[in-house]
Amino acid sequence: MPDAIFANPRLARVYDPLDPDRSDLEVYAAMAAEFGAGSVLDVGCGTGTLACMLAGRGLDVIGVDPARASLDVARAKPGAGAVRWLEGDATSLPSLQVDLATMTGNVAQVFLTDAEWASTLSGVLAALRPGGRLVFETRDPARRAWLDWTREHSFTRTDVPGVGVVQSWHELAAVTGELVSFRSFTVFEADDMVIASDSTLRFRERDAIAASLAATGYRLDEVRDAPDRPGREFVFIARRPS
Repeated sequence: MPDAIFANPRLARVYDPLDPDRSDLEVYAAMAAEFGAGSVLDVGCGTGTLACMLAGRGLDVIGVDPARASLDVARAKPGAGAVRWLEGDATSLPSLQVDLATMTGNVAQVFLTDAEWASTLSGVLAALRPGGRLVFETRDPARRAWLDWTREHSFTRTDVPGVGVVQSWHELAAVTGELVSFRSFTVFEADDMVIASDSTLRFRERDAIAASLAATGYRLDEVRDAPDRPGREFVFIARRPS
């Protein structure tokens, strides 16, 4: 079940305007070129920014996401017709043989149980051609990014065309082991509507992620530092063995 922040149509509509800097996605576009990928599966594609970007560069792209509202936004974007959009997740994919699978943003952290994570990895593995790669990022738990998930550090007020002024911020709710829960608030000033969305992310250790990849049948090629957030995130590059 996707969080309301992705599944609520009103929130999905303002998701991109409230997070306009997606320069981090150039990292994935560059890796697609580096690996010579001609086809890409974007897992948890959300509002489709990366999928449309890659399709615009001539790649065959499939975007999958469980949030219909986010997919509705994605389908309305310029160039979206070149992308194959699927409502669902990595466990419900049709038969595929892609060169590259991506999970950007927090996608790799939304799978809270070992079983959910393992089934997601298995679903992606089955969708890769032999030798195909899975690339994803996840925050380094040692950096404790959640300490900045407060109204003081996260508050924004944005004038969204066609919507009006929108306020947004996060508030940390709980930290229990590897699980970090927080609440996101969005205020639409035009009608004083306040929408709250509760989320939980799992901050897995680097070695645990590597072990989970190996257990699922991947070969871990390397772990890079996220160039746009140095020292804060790991970028895993794993391969389906030939």
